Amino acid sequence: MQTDCIFAQLEFKGFDGHKVVAGFDGGAITSDAGALLLRHVDAAIGLFDRVAACFVDGRDRKCTVHSTRTLVGQRIAAIALGYEDVDDHDTLRYDPVLALLSERLTPKRQDCAVLAGKSTLNRLEHGRPGAPTRYHKIAYDAGAQIVLDLDATDDPQHGHQEGRFFHGYYDGYCYLPLYIFCGRHLLSAKLRRSNIDASAGAVEEVGRIVKQIRTRWPGVRIVLRADSGFARDELMDWCETRNVDYVFGLARNKRLEKEIAEALEEARLEAGTSGQAARVFRDFLWSTKDSWSRRRRVVAKAEWTMAAPNPRFVVTSLEPECWAAQLLYEELYCARGDMENRIKECQLDLYADRTSAHTMRANQLRLWFASLAYVLIGALRRLGLAHTRLADATCGTIRLKLLKIGAQVRVSVRRIKVAMASACPYAEEFALEQILFNLGHILRP
Repeated sequence: MQTDCIFAQLEFKGFDGHKVVAGFDGGAITSDAGALLLRHVDAAIGLFDRVAACFVDGRDRKCTVHSTRTLVGQRIAAIALGYEDVDDHDTLRYDPVLALLSERLTPKRQDCAVLAGKSTLNRLEHGRPGAPTRYHKIAYDAGAQIVLDLDATDDPQHGHQEGRFFHGYYDGYCYLPLYIFCGRHLLSAKLRRSNIDASAGAVEEVGRIVKQIRTRWPGVRIVLRADSGFARDELMDWCETRNVDYVFGLARNKRLEKEIAEALEEARLEAGTSGQAARVFRDFLWSTKDSWSRRRRVVAKAEWTMAAPNPRFVVTSLEPECWAAQLLYEELYCARGDMENRIKECQLDLYADRTSAHTMRANQLRLWFASLAYVLIGALRRLGLAHTRLADATCGTIRLKLLKIGAQVRVSVRRIKVAMASACPYAEEFALEQILFNLGHILRP
């Protein structure tokens, strides 16, 4: 193993009459002992097997060293552990704890590690959808009340890549991925060119998700929630003809502002009297001059701050009897802001914006791998950390506190012992019986 190599001894400034020396000769030591938790979570939710089933492996089984399940598992877990690049795996393939993500303790060939290196994973990422070919042996198959949050965000490009376009709002060359969340659950991450409307492709993605939800829960109410970029007649008409509700932001204009002029004046007078910002809500039916096919309910927030008016509008299919104007705006619509935090977790903590491959096809697969890493850590947070101080922690915090733990790995005939630092500050959370109980309860037949 690479970790058994003897490096030159390093000498540092002495301390209390002792020489201080160091060397990379510690043997089977890992800095990612928390990968054991990810392995346990995967056993509970079956993520790696389900993702591997989306690939078609056309390799000769006699010559195959690493299964598709191993390739997928190590890539997703590595992203969760903070290793965003395929290049990292030339070293990671020798990690003694990450090796437990594979399907066997020893490799099929003595000249290989139990995990794959960057070249094999690179071929996985650049596989083509459909049937395997001579040069691409692995292919993938591109296939009460629930609130689905939709949003588009910028994903900066790295050079002259396929699908390169300049986006005026973000002032740069970027992709414009579409995300769909249900609370903290990530349901869709679709990479798109940026020379499109924010809502492009939303009907197809929402349709696929709604079909799956209603197969499981036929009578559940489904509400779509998004900003004004999704207030398009096509999407709203699709919702109205399929018994799906929506609440979308609506871009302000002079006609809308004129409609609530009296409410704005009322808010201005109230703000002048109280010395604080004031809000007045209005509820009315509205239609555009030519882009909408019908009149729809619009809720207006006529707000006057201490400096100037600040009107806001939403369009919705929800009835006033169920959702009064103020409640709908403040409690239902404004809650969509939490989705921004979920996107930040995906991009900042799990490198969803590392779409630096040349083709959009490969970059879509990278986006999916980052998204699946989010699902994996999210399952750990939901199933094992619900009653701990990490119950609401971000993916980055969970990685730092529970996954990036140094340990020595000892392999004997009967067991594999992962010896972690006794002074680990989050040892209690790691060993908490509730974690193993929750996950173990799911695993029991």
